Amino acid sequence: MKFHASLIAAASIISLSLAACAPKAEEAPVAETPAAPAIAAFAESADVKPFAIGELQAAALRDGGGAFANDNKTVAINKTKADVDAVLTANGLPTEELTLSIQPLLVRTTDKVLLFDTGAAASFGPGAGKLPASLTAAGVEPGAITDIFISHMHGDHVAGLVTADGALAYPNATVHLSVNEWAAMQADKTLAALVTAVTPKVATFEPGADIVPGVKAVDIKGHTPGHSGYLIGSGADSLLYIGDMAHHSVISVQQPDWTIAFDGDAPTAQASRKEVITSAAASGQRIYAVHFPFPGLGKFTAKDGGYVWTAE
Repeated sequence: MKFHASLIAAASIISLSLAACAPKAEEAPVAETPAAPAIAAFAESADVKPFAIGELQAAALRDGGGAFANDNKTVAINKTKADVDAVLTANGLPTEELTLSIQPLLVRTTDKVLLFDTGAAASFGPGAGKLPASLTAAGVEPGAITDIFISHMHGDHVAGLVTADGALAYPNATVHLSVNEWAAMQADKTLAALVTAVTPKVATFEPGADIVPGVKAVDIKGHTPGHSGYLIGSGADSLLYIGDMAHHSVISVQQPDWTIAFDGDAPTAQASRKEVITSAAASGQRIYAVHFPFPGLGKFTAKDGGYVWTAE
């Protein structure tokens, strides 16, 4: 029995040795996931400020702007000129007039070119209407725009949807806007020609909807019946396009309760302004402000019991 057991043990050792020496079957190579192609940045110029939103490429596009008399008829209409002068002076700004910029936003994804608002065209006087030239400077032709996102119906945001002869300025683009804002536009007789031109391209959404990958509507009430901001990107790499939630980079932020004539429902707009500023400051949300000094990119930050605009 001992001899037999020894033979068995020896045989086991030989079998293990042979198995160890036998060539191993080649493992199938693990397929590597191809990296997504890099998204091309936009060309930079005096009227085009490129920047990134995570992997997305974006650019502020100068459309122009204008100035309003500091007479409490447009901005801070519930205050006095002395009130406004004090805030402007404390921030190193002149007190004769209030200047607002206009800069639509351009974003490029892997397969789309997105435009947020379309500028004033000829509706804002000679100081605006530069968007087509800014797009050309950025290296983008109008036909390349795939999607347009309208914040609201005021002329400095929608007039650029059509050319001077009434044709579509961006013939291949779907025009996204909230269902409530579209209804208000259709009811406004001054916009009849524009509405007729863009109707075949319009796609409406409900407030707060996910519209296309990487773009979510943000319901910001009070300015117009269906005013919408847009959250672009995802997670920490996001940008909040605020539309006309705020107009002046000092007064609107430091004094959000001061009424501006453009707000259709002033108390609601003021409440929305405070809510967005407070929330964005607490989270560190990056902001794109259409009417703040070009390029309108920055954050709201807490200071001395209130908030200020901190530009990038």
